[in-house]
Amino acid sequence: MKVRVQKFGNFLSSMVLPNIGAFIAWGLITALFIPTGFFPNEEFSKLVGPMVIYMLPLLIGYSGGRLIYEQRGAVVGTIATMGVIIGAPDTPMFLGAMIMGPLGAYAIKKFDELIEGKIKTGFEMLVNNFSAGILGGILALLAFIGIGPAVSSFTDVLVAGVDWLLEAGLLPLTSILIEPAKILFLNNAINHGVLTPIGLEQVQQTGRSILFLLEANPGPGLGVLLGFMLFGKGIAKQSAPGAAIIHFLGGIHEIYFPYVLMKPMLLLAVVAGGMSGVFTLVLMGGGLVAPASPGSILAIAAVTPPEGMAYLANFAAVFVATTVSFVISAVILKASKQTDEDMEEATKKMEQMKGKKRSISQEIPSLNTATNGVFPAGAQKIVFACDAGMGSSAMGASLLRKKVKEAGLNVSVSNTAISTIPSDSEIVITQEKLTPRAENKIPDAYHISVDNFLSSPEYDQLIERLQNGEIEEQSVLVKESETNAQHNPQDEQLLREENVFIGQNFRTKEEAIIFAGLALVKAGYVEDSYVDEMLKREEITTTYMGNNVAIPHGTEDAKKSVFKSGFTVIQVPNGVDFEGESAKIIFGIAGKDGTHLEILSGIAVICADQTNVDRLVEAKSAKEIIDIINGN
Repeated sequence: MKVRVQKFGNFLSSMVLPNIGAFIAWGLITALFIPTGFFPNEEFSKLVGPMVIYMLPLLIGYSGGRLIYEQRGAVVGTIATMGVIIGAPDTPMFLGAMIMGPLGAYAIKKFDELIEGKIKTGFEMLVNNFSAGILGGILALLAFIGIGPAVSSFTDVLVAGVDWLLEAGLLPLTSILIEPAKILFLNNAINHGVLTPIGLEQVQQTGRSILFLLEANPGPGLGVLLGFMLFGKGIAKQSAPGAAIIHFLGGIHEIYFPYVLMKPMLLLAVVAGGMSGVFTLVLMGGGLVAPASPGSILAIAAVTPPEGMAYLANFAAVFVATTVSFVISAVILKASKQTDEDMEEATKKMEQMKGKKRSISQEIPSLNTATNGVFPAGAQKIVFACDAGMGSSAMGASLLRKKVKEAGLNVSVSNTAISTIPSDSEIVITQEKLTPRAENKIPDAYHISVDNFLSSPEYDQLIERLQNGEIEEQSVLVKESETNAQHNPQDEQLLREENVFIGQNFRTKEEAIIFAGLALVKAGYVEDSYVDEMLKREEITTTYMGNNVAIPHGTEDAKKSVFKSGFTVIQVPNGVDFEGESAKIIFGIAGKDGTHLEILSGIAVICADQTNVDRLVEAKSAKEIIDIINGN
């Protein structure tokens, strides 16, 4: 249930977060040039209305469509979003865009599935273009007639509800729900999926919205971290100063969640801190003109309106929330008789509450792998993934990237949202609560779960394994070929010249995969049934690796069809489409007794360098290709 809620929340926030720069641009223009801004300018202020009415909803609709069905879905989603915008021209259609963008993409996706394989050759482009235009136009009309006015009325009800809470003095009570939900990693869903659309409507009416600070206020988390700095013990006390800097200045709120989860009584501190901060905002008339993302004090300052006491109110809210949270945290931590030896017991309680493995203490290992992943020695691509791809994952990737560089490893470390984890990721690192979603997204990767992103032992263990694996695997193809050649010069070599094919052309990736599979069959590496398993594997997730390289191979069930390890190389100078990517070098793989992954690692080492791939594409003979693969 939690995974599903997080997944839905991530989907909502994923429509907004990629466009935060546009929201900030609109907020800055609003703060600077409207009549009550820093530098009132009648001409420049003309940008404010069209940006919030047209640009921002269209960006959200485009992003929502792209999440469902990539570029084609994005186009139809944008067309449908335009209908809801014009259908309610006086209301910023953020909620409408969140509905119509994905709906338009879903409709065209289902239409494409319905007609797949039924279009005569030569008419594909005609059908694709007209179907997108016709379906998008119909959805735009429906949105104009019904959905736009309905969403406008619903938005008015939500805004009226917020106004009622403000007038009744009950808005601070929302912290009772918001703060615990943040700890369960629903922060982005709450902020960008719920509060942002309503807040932007309030900005149109009043010039600012308090809703942008209900979740983004860094005060409650900062108070907890200050409490650990002074009254914590062990690794929690040691890591709290660095976490406080990242949280307050970097705006990555996820960094303080493990500290609260380690001692659940601290939920009282963050709830009280949140309530006091909201009360201060209500009392002093605070608010922002645009979302503060990430929730950094710097971002808050950038989108604070200049008129009145807004700066004083917003900074006071942060200060009051920090103070209240700190005082309560100090009382709880000081009263606690917890010692370093009790840390393990505390993390066990956290594990029970969140249903996950422990990782706070240095004494407790926190590298956990999914049962469906095998550690890829010689891995070239590590991906940090979090709910939105902009918070804890960015920080974790930054720390590990530094360690990778210091270790002299040629390994790519990047960060992304779980919904957009690249299909060729070899190692995926997530917060433990989010690991099930990452496993569902990319089951063939090696998954690592971490909790405290400042705790270095996790990264040191990974670096050590990568170093050992890279030393062993860098020349796996060469060494194994040489070793096998000594025992049986031809039969056991992983690659033979007759299995290298120069200057091939294919219309589809399926044709290329079948060609590679039949080559493996002819070479005596696999049975005929292995070709079908290669096609099934491609349906699970693309085998495109990047750098114009694809590595089609069989599924787990295909192991029984493999006689011996080997692979074939197919050069496709003009490229063949693999899910929107052009594969110019295709490695058909067959692995026996675990060497399947070893072969993949060896190829990754060679092809991680685009220069090597370019040389393979330009090679004129099979021998030249083999020499490049062997590092010559």
